[in-house]
Amino acid sequence: MRTLVVATGNPGKLREIRQTLGDLPVRVVGLRDLPPLDEPAETGGTFAANARDKATYYARATGHWCVADDSGLVVDALGGRPGVYSARYAADRCDPGAGRDVVDAANNAKLLDELADVPDERRTARFVCALALSDGETILIETDGTVEGRIARTERGSNGFGYDPLFHLPSRGVTTAELPPDAKNAISHRGQATRRFATELKTLLATA
Repeated sequence: MRTLVVATGNPGKLREIRQTLGDLPVRVVGLRDLPPLDEPAETGGTFAANARDKATYYARATGHWCVADDSGLVVDALGGRPGVYSARYAADRCDPGAGRDVVDAANNAKLLDELADVPDERRTARFVCALALSDGETILIETDGTVEGRIARTERGSNGFGYDPLFHLPSRGVTTAELPPDAKNAISHRGQATRRFATELKTLLATA
């Protein structure tokens, strides 16, 4: 069985990807399952570029196929921010080495501050995910996914992570943090990208 490294230390991301790839003949491991590795610099100007760079870096470092995602929140009223800086949007508000819960809370607080005077109809946004699979030399698969929504004025829900408590789905009347994991995965940007990835990976494994 081939080992597939998922280039994340985020347990939420790893859980979502494992769930979608569960039926494939691969052993899925995250970065926390491996000896510590230095993180690569994320210098790409797009989600796709960062995903390619991370996948290639970790594939070379581990000797295994690696799938990396770069995903984030694109807010129209902020000119596309936080975009590729979503995970570290409020870095200036956090102590170095702050935990994920602290960083998420700071990011959400900054987002609400910047949108405080923006009316509801202009709070449109989307989650975007780009996935790339590398063997260390070549990008073997690339997929993506997008889900549209609006930024709520208060956090709601305890499921998910990151900006989920603020990402409102008008068609459902809930935030993505209020959805059960299966329901969220069915519509989420990462769920879309991962299902497309799983289809292409199944074909690749059959011919590799």
